[in-house]
Amino acid sequence: MNGVQDDPGHGRPGAPDRPGRPGAAGARDTRSQEWLLGTADAGSEDALSGSRPPGSAAAPERPSTRTVWESAGSRGPGPRRGAADPVKALMHRHRALCEQAVDPLEIAAGLEAHGVTDRTAARFRHRDVFSLAEELYARVPRDGDRPPRPEPAPAPRARADWVLLTLLPGAVGAAVAVGVRLTEGRPRLLTAAAGVLVLALAAGLALRGGPLAVPGRAVARPAVTGTRVWTCWLLAYALFGNGLLRTVLDGGPDGLPTGAAHGPWPVATAPVLALVLACAPAAWSTHLFTAAARRRLAASRGLAEFAGAVQPLLLGTFALYLGVLTTLLAVCGAALGESAGYPEALTLGALLLLARLLAVHRLPQGPALALAAAAEAAAVGLVLAGRLPGCAFLASPVDALAQAWGAGAVPALACGTAALALLFRATRTLTRAPAHASTGEPQ
Repeated sequence: MNGVQDDPGHGRPGAPDRPGRPGAAGARDTRSQEWLLGTADAGSEDALSGSRPPGSAAAPERPSTRTVWESAGSRGPGPRRGAADPVKALMHRHRALCEQAVDPLEIAAGLEAHGVTDRTAARFRHRDVFSLAEELYARVPRDGDRPPRPEPAPAPRARADWVLLTLLPGAVGAAVAVGVRLTEGRPRLLTAAAGVLVLALAAGLALRGGPLAVPGRAVARPAVTGTRVWTCWLLAYALFGNGLLRTVLDGGPDGLPTGAAHGPWPVATAPVLALVLACAPAAWSTHLFTAAARRRLAASRGLAEFAGAVQPLLLGTFALYLGVLTTLLAVCGAALGESAGYPEALTLGALLLLARLLAVHRLPQGPALALAAAAEAAAVGLVLAGRLPGCAFLASPVDALAQAWGAGAVPALACGTAALALLFRATRTLTRAPAHASTGEPQ
């Protein structure tokens, strides 16, 4: 009736839908999606396929999606597809780091130390390493019975003991300089020898504690010994090197240095005294940089923000130290009536400060010191080798440099090149979070 063709079973109560009808197709699609997502309950196959005709054989039971995935995972790791979790494998790989971290920034620093960059984080669907670290920190479970994690190490504070120790080398150096000036002949030699020993002990005490202290097991023992040897050589050359080079270029030396500034073998007391007095500014500059960097580490929201804040801080601290050293050179030169030797003293002071700053943060610095010391020794050696028959050309580069810029140009060039290399390394390593995550014993 009404133009509608009568169809057996159409609209009858209890009549099953036939394939191809909208109601049946919608039900099949819904149940299929539930089965694929693993949400279908028991008997979903019957609901999906409809009522089986009487007497038909039961279809074999199809395993659930969870069972299939678990059996696939038991065969070994393999690439996941579709709606897989790309962060889960990384979380298992760095589980110890994520469980022991006190904040996401510590996880980000650890990931960066393992070579994970922002480009790598993009493969895990994150814009940068810090965003990836935040998800890892949030997803790693933590036991409620576990004791609370310790707070990050606070910024070190200035203490009276290491402040006085950093002033000790300068006080001993000033006393030795006065003693050498007031004595003559053999007493002067004995005063200088005793003063060097006491000065070495005072410098060792100043470097064992406070901001300039190197962590206990930061570097191997041979590396520490080599660094000390190169440092002693550089300081000895600052005291005797320029006078020796002038004497060798003039055909000498004819004897040992007398300790006088205007003798046949001049001794540069003012630059060395200024460098010894600069031990205290070096410690205070290092303390200022370390404390400010730790505050930035606690307040930064990402690695790029931390690097952007620490790099100008590093350069500003370095410039502040050079300014103080320049003032000390001027004062010592005027007090002793000698040349301040600004180029060679400033480059040597910069080299020693950067080397110590890197050592405090467990970064190698010995090769730069060795390079500067070898360059200074090579300059004197080439001049001496030029005295051999037919080898005068060996001394020509050093002679030309000394004639144009003075004998101080040799240590200035050697120490300046090494200092630039260390400054470049410092701006790349000391502006990263791993360098400040733990800097050794509390100060």
